[in-house]
Amino acid sequence: MTPTEAPPEHKGLRPLLFLDVDGPLNPYAAQPERRPEGYTTIRAAVRPGRPLRVWLNPSHGAALLALPYDLCWATTWMAEANRWIAPVIGLPELPYVDFGDHLFAERPDGVHWKTEAIVAYAAGRPFAWVDDEQSPADAEYVTRHHPARALLHHVDPRLGLRAPDFTALGQFAAGE
Repeated sequence: MTPTEAPPEHKGLRPLLFLDVDGPLNPYAAQPERRPEGYTTIRAAVRPGRPLRVWLNPSHGAALLALPYDLCWATTWMAEANRWIAPVIGLPELPYVDFGDHLFAERPDGVHWKTEAIVAYAAGRPFAWVDDEQSPADAEYVTRHHPARALLHHVDPRLGLRAPDFTALGQFAAGE
């Protein structure tokens, strides 16, 4: 099997699209006093203390659902993404990668703490991963440990997902 060939049990399945919230869907690094155009603000009481200010674009849900992927959360929000994020942007409840004890665990090789769990969750299926924290170490890890096609797509956390990001994801899913 070549790195671009799907294992027999994955033939005919759509690729996975792993979604991070903060950065791609919530452009948290945008100027704090200037909510991006087309976004709405929610206050999410995810942890005790002050609620988080989150900017979300309600059109992102339909745009993500239009892509030929099976969607999956890959975010520190984990199950909470279904409670706070999905309803605002129009997504159904999605599965999520449970990072368990690896949440925020630093690795000596520089690989992001999400990467190994995402590769394990994909279990050989092609995938795209949308995040704002990937590095060359993550791409190298995926190349060495994942037998199928993979796209690590970086999104600027000051801008969030934009039309060119959706185009790149569509092209990857189409095999371009």
